[in-house]
Amino acid sequence: MKLAFSTLGVPGLPLSEVTALATAHGYHGVELRAHPEEPVHTGLTAEQRADVAAAFKAAGLDVLGVAGYARVAAPGDDEPVLAEVRALIDLARDIGAPYVRVFPGGGDEQSAEEADATAARRLGTAAEYAADRGVRILLETHDSHRTGADAMRVLGLVGHRQVGALWDVMHTWLGGEQPVESFAALSPHLGYVQVKDIASADDTTPVGLGAGVLPLTDVVEVLSRNGWDGWLCWEYEARWYADAAPLPGLLAPGREHLSRLLNESA
Repeated sequence: MKLAFSTLGVPGLPLSEVTALATAHGYHGVELRAHPEEPVHTGLTAEQRADVAAAFKAAGLDVLGVAGYARVAAPGDDEPVLAEVRALIDLARDIGAPYVRVFPGGGDEQSAEEADATAARRLGTAAEYAADRGVRILLETHDSHRTGADAMRVLGLVGHRQVGALWDVMHTWLGGEQPVESFAALSPHLGYVQVKDIASADDTTPVGLGAGVLPLTDVVEVLSRNGWDGWLCWEYEARWYADAAPLPGLLAPGREHLSRLLNESA
């Protein structure tokens, strides 16, 4: 498995410093948070996008994915959501990222069945656009669809190879699933895995990998046992927790912890 981290952990950091951190601490790639407050977002010009791709190529790093905020199950008209997803797909293609992350965002104003149908309809529509651009859309286990079983209700309706799953191990665990259950549900569609650690179920402040309560050993074990060889991406949610320790000082021990779990599971 290859290791990456998300720029959510280093909010606003210039890309030159992001790539320096990744190479210095032994990571193979970076997930780029796509937001106007970040260096990478859908408003970049063609020249700026080419510069992003060139910077990662020069550093010998992969852009793992574009982490967008489109909410595909949200109530309302389809077109604004589809336009947002298409913009993320174009950005991913232009900077050389194979994946785009979207959220469910079903909310409380509709039934689960309505949210599933809305998400599936939009993802199915966007799938062909993504296929033409060589990009895969990944529905993250999050908010209204936080477990693997929840996500599978949508992905089973879509049934398109360009639409898959992003396994956020915190949300599936908080949703009451064990890693073996989450993997069983998501494995036919799995794009990559977001790892993290938190203080407790009641305090989701990010901590260093291995210093919290999430079952990372079990996650890596089930992935290894099933021969999965994709990406593990550390999503350290520093942007949302002002008191969290700075990520740069945690990157080396985090990579060492993941490497130890991989070796032990092998």
